[in-house]
Amino acid sequence: MDHLQIERRPQLREPVAFVAFAGWNDAASAATNAARFMVRRLRARKFASIDPEDFFEFSRSRPNVRIDLSQSRELSWPTCDFFYARNPSGDHDVIIAIGVEPHLRWKTFASVYGSLFSELGVTLAVSLGAMMADVPHTRPVRVTGTAIDARVGAKLNLSTSRYQGPTGIVGVLQDTMRSSGVGTASFWANVPHYITTAQNPLATKALLVRAQAMIGVEFDFTNLARAGDRFISEVDTVISGNPEIVEYVKRLEAAVDSGEADSQADSQAEEPNAQAPVEDLVTDIEEFLRQQRPPD
Repeated sequence: MDHLQIERRPQLREPVAFVAFAGWNDAASAATNAARFMVRRLRARKFASIDPEDFFEFSRSRPNVRIDLSQSRELSWPTCDFFYARNPSGDHDVIIAIGVEPHLRWKTFASVYGSLFSELGVTLAVSLGAMMADVPHTRPVRVTGTAIDARVGAKLNLSTSRYQGPTGIVGVLQDTMRSSGVGTASFWANVPHYITTAQNPLATKALLVRAQAMIGVEFDFTNLARAGDRFISEVDTVISGNPEIVEYVKRLEAAVDSGEADSQADSQAEEPNAQAPVEDLVTDIEEFLRQQRPPD
């Protein structure tokens, strides 16, 4: 695994891996925020990373320069890092992989994950994602859980994926995992398509609720719940002065309450699906939320 930089090789008990990528698979940063939450709460330790040189076009994902506490310049590159944590309350230890969707050599990139997970004895790899959908910000976040392999789906009580169409690195990774003998599942949070850049703590929490059930732990969601309340309040403040937008959100609420939105989501399956935005709403909400303090 020449592309992999390993700091230590942990000995783990039948680990379950959670994978999240920034980019096309990560609307409102819900998936990567969920993965980072798990790293913090489980006190996970970094043990490996992928050298980005062969997988990224740095003119598209540029490295960042920052000044550290000693006033020295520090250069940071797009990262794909692996963390591990001992599970204090379940039978399976945990691996958390957080990265950026690469631009190049997807087959090779996915094979690095597949080889590492096979070597560490991963029993299940769960991808976390979020997609834009015709849902209102005022209703509980819907999470779709699917599996590629019918046997894995039956074991976890998940539907078997029937999606056909363009896919992101998550789809490629799942296919590679299956070839490596690692079971896979995915959870997709549905986030309002009219809020395209603001972080959505409610979607992050919804993914974490599904993830914690997989490993038998219970997270404290107090801060996320408070951030979610602020999120709803801030969006409500923006839309309150525009009757047309208020009516649009009410139509989305009615569709969710009647079950119509669930039927549409099932037919769209579990991949990101670009929605036609309501331009004035997007502009107003994003301008407001950019000025707000990010959620804890």
